[in-house]
Amino acid sequence: MQDKRYLTPQEISDTCTNIGIKKCSICNKKLFVLAILGGMYIAFGASSANMAIHNLPASAVGIKKLIAGTIFPVGLMMIIIAGGELFTGNNLITVAALQKKVSWKALLNNWIIVYLGNFIGAFLLAWLLFNSGIFNTSQGLLGELHIKIAQEKLNLTFSQAFIRGILCNVLVALAVWMSYAATGIVDKIFAIWFPVMVFIIGGYEHCIANMYYIPAGMITAGSNAASLGLTWPAFIVKNLIPVTLGNIVGGAVVVGGFYWFIYCNEASSVVKETVPGFMKPQLTVKE
Repeated sequence: MQDKRYLTPQEISDTCTNIGIKKCSICNKKLFVLAILGGMYIAFGASSANMAIHNLPASAVGIKKLIAGTIFPVGLMMIIIAGGELFTGNNLITVAALQKKVSWKALLNNWIIVYLGNFIGAFLLAWLLFNSGIFNTSQGLLGELHIKIAQEKLNLTFSQAFIRGILCNVLVALAVWMSYAATGIVDKIFAIWFPVMVFIIGGYEHCIANMYYIPAGMITAGSNAASLGLTWPAFIVKNLIPVTLGNIVGGAVVVGGFYWFIYCNEASSVVKETVPGFMKPQLTVKE
């Protein structure tokens, strides 16, 4: 009999619960360092995608999105395979919280620490890349692309940013969810790659990626940042807040909440008992 190549959706939901319990059991110091790494990894994917498309013609919108979409997912791959914490992926901890296997206090503690760590990691890489001179590539075209991306993101209305945030994290959370089904590294890579590629091609908004994109544009613009509309208040109010809220809805409610309703709540308990390989969560985290 061959080993099972992937988990069923029911088994994924049980794995997601167990992973949520483990994530809420990590000590705060380790969690924070893992979050910094997670922010850096996402920024590595974003910066590499920009490098690949920065000197392509403006009219080649579809091709640029396709190329960027093939490269950007490497950040989430590194987080899941090498180890790291990502706020948008951790929105799936709601599955464990809804099952009362972790407390809402523990969930919020995880989200806050990871969010702050992700910001530091993403911003740190933006600062390092700027000071390395890499943004001067192609007579400064790479830096100009970062400024343009930052401006486009800050020109969105609150509702546009919010909706794009929802759509984005439906896909990112699905990528994480699907990676739980995989039993091998190659399987995990493909499970992550395609949903994240769709989010990039679709032009949706990811709060952690924007912690790289927008500060990178602000740093590159330098003293001209304010005149270009690239300010910290604008970043926080016009983009970070609506996108973060949208990401929470997409990841915690649409993916986490809906799959909890389908596979984990009391109404599905009869189904659970009939699934081979069902894993009952072993731990409960209340603090």
